[in-house]
Order: sequence, then C-alpha cells, then structure tokens
Amino acid sequence: MRLKSLFILSLIAVTSAQALAQDVSYKNDFQSAEIGKVPQDMMVIDGGFVVAEDGGNKFLELPGAPLDTFGILFGPTEKENRTVSARIYGTSKGRRAPTFSVGLGGVGGYKLQVSPGKKALELYRGDAMKTSVPFDWQSGKWTHLALTVKKSKDAEWSVLGRAWTEGSPEPATPTLTFAEMEQPPSGRASIGGSPYATTPIRFDDLFTGPAK
Repeated sequence: MRLKSLFILSLIAVTSAQALAQDVSYKNDFQSAEIGKVPQDMMVIDGGFVVAEDGGNKFLELPGAPLDTFGILFGPTEKENRTVSARIYGTSKGRRAPTFSVGLGGVGGYKLQVSPGKKALELYRGDAMKTSVPFDWQSGKWTHLALTVKKSKDAEWSVLGRAWTEGSPEPATPTLTFAEMEQPPSGRASIGGSPYATTPIRFDDLFTGPAK
C-alpha cells in the first residue's frame, strides 16, 4: 500500500511539473530595466538594441542605422501551443517605412511581420513567406502584434496572427490564418525589425505564454 501511495505521489509530482513547464510565461514592460542596456534574460541575435525612455515610459529601442534586419530572442524554448505578443512603434520617412515582427520557434520559426511598403501583414517560416493579408499600418502609432501556434489535429497546426493599431479594439477573429502540415520548429519567442526609414523602432510589453 505504501509503495502504491508513493507511486501515485510521484505521478502527481511529474504531472504537476509538466503542467507547470507548459504554463511558463514571460512578460517584460521594461519599466524596471536599466537604460542603455539589454535585459540579461534576452538574447540579441544582431542589432544595437538598448532600453530607452520617453515620457516616463521605457521600451526596447532599435536604432535607425545600419539598414539591415535585426532581432532578439526571449522566453522559454517551445514549439507549439504558444502565443507571443508585443506592441511596436515606428515612423516613416518619405516613402520609406520600417518592417517589424514578432515570432515563435526561434530564428527559423514563424514570424508575423508588418511590411508597410507592401501594405501587408505577412507570415514567414524561416525565410519563406507562407501567406499575407492587406494591412494599413499607421506611422507614429503603436501597433499591436500577436502570433499563436497551436496543434489543431494529429498532423496539423494552426498559425494565427492578429494586428491592430493602438486605440482600436483587438480583432475578435485572427487577421491572418495558416494551416501548417509540417511540425513547427522548437525555439524561443522573438521580436525583430528593419529600420528602412532610418528612424528607430521601439518594442514594448513583450509577452509569451500558453496559447488560449
């Protein structure tokens, strides 16, 4: 009887540990972060990201030069049933505008990207674009992005993207959807940007956690 009880307790402990691992969330609004640095729990892939402040609000800022694509990884390593979200601010200069994204599954994973030059919201897996929809980006306003990857069937995953301008309600239904038949890659969440307008890009309110 004692051995059975110990077995049950062990099983409960393992199950609880697995559930806890699946429920791990990451949040960062940078309010307690040190200006001029990058939080230690984030991994810079490339780019001169630093914490900056404007009007009492702190955020992560990517400078307007050089002109390339840059990114940061954050949060736990997962491959499915996860959501990532952030709000991102950029400005256009003449006909030039930045591109920016949130992602899941590491460098080769999924990326939900706003591409103002194309007036589009795009979904990439690695370097391959999977689908896109029209999106009207507004310069000088914060844009909210949310990306979810969750298993929908035995060999199918739903990739869902939402995008909206701050001050507008979050869309009740996904702005972009994609049915994935290949297993998603495992990796951390990400943010990224390309400052084509030569103006800084700001990132704030980063979150990644279990998909609802």
